[in-house]
Amino acid sequence: MRDAVIVEAVRTPIGKGKPHGSLAHVHPVELLAHTLRTLVERSGIDPALIDDVIGGTVDQVGEQAMNTTRYAALSAGFPESVPATTVDRQCGSSQQAVHFAAQGVLAGAYDLVVACGVESMSRVPMWSNVPPGADPFGPGVAARYPEGLVPQGISAELIAAKWSLGRAQLDDFAVASHHRADAAWRQGLFDAEVAPLEGVSRDECVRPDTTPEVLAGLRPAYHDPVFAERFPQIEWNITAGNASPINDGASAVLITSSETAARLGLRPLARLHSFAVTGSDPLLMLTGVVPATERVLRRAGLRLDDIDLFEVNEAFSSVVLAWQQETGADLARVNVHGGAIALGHPLGASGTRLTTTLVHALRHRGARYGLQTMCEAGGLANAMILETV
Repeated sequence: MRDAVIVEAVRTPIGKGKPHGSLAHVHPVELLAHTLRTLVERSGIDPALIDDVIGGTVDQVGEQAMNTTRYAALSAGFPESVPATTVDRQCGSSQQAVHFAAQGVLAGAYDLVVACGVESMSRVPMWSNVPPGADPFGPGVAARYPEGLVPQGISAELIAAKWSLGRAQLDDFAVASHHRADAAWRQGLFDAEVAPLEGVSRDECVRPDTTPEVLAGLRPAYHDPVFAERFPQIEWNITAGNASPINDGASAVLITSSETAARLGLRPLARLHSFAVTGSDPLLMLTGVVPATERVLRRAGLRLDDIDLFEVNEAFSSVVLAWQQETGADLARVNVHGGAIALGHPLGASGTRLTTTLVHALRHRGARYGLQTMCEAGGLANAMILETV
């Protein structure tokens, strides 16, 4: 029976997604091309052997339009015969790319495939693909949710209220993310996964000096009198400090079967064990990580206690803390090298960024199982389990 294994995993440093950010001068196609080129260089493979390149990008417009992944592969020097496609499952786009790539290997449709992702939020701001006045939802959704859906920040506030997550708890989690990320950088734990680019070698948003006192001084990021009247339970505890920032970055993983890896002299890093996707309430929107975690564990025949490390995307502190309350997971094993609040959240790149960090963290700690899950706009979530080999 065929399996699917990761044999290489890389990412760029993550820059601030603003005009003055460290990677703002780099075209998104070139950001992604850099990771593809590095993937080939580090693995030593002939890129002509790659059956497909599957990339995630959220705002597919402007410089990220026209199937960005295809042009990144061409810019990276891949033969013209290597195909590529770009997918969108919102924040989980490149994790979905990993699912598709691994499932293609398991099915025998691919022998060697790249899953990757990119987002340049400095050059293509979030929501650029929705022109002013445009309705991306349509009348059927409006009829189904007559009171209206809400932005992600309001969903994060509703989650904080529903799970009784106070400001101090949210801020403490964010501070821990920064401290873990800083410790990982100081200990050289990111060296194997990060591919420096044009003089940029470190993640730009990590703030080692962040304290609860500093974060306590930040104002609520999403306060709105209309939503305050509609949702009186909201306490307005979400700030720029306990939410993920806006970022630029790219990441990529190389996936094959153990048989093909042996034939090509590649060393498997982790086996792609199990997968799950799920939908959830689009009003709360970000809670799908809970049922996705439960589903992937059932499919794997594993229990929560079997999982050594977790990567749960830190879109907001409230998402991870609500997930923890529902699952009972040990936070000491969650995002051990820091999460998106500190490292950054370049939307389309975050899925394979989490995978890259998880693969290397598992090997560094000599751990066996890792579980990755991501919340996504619209009430969606991906989850998968990796097993060290």
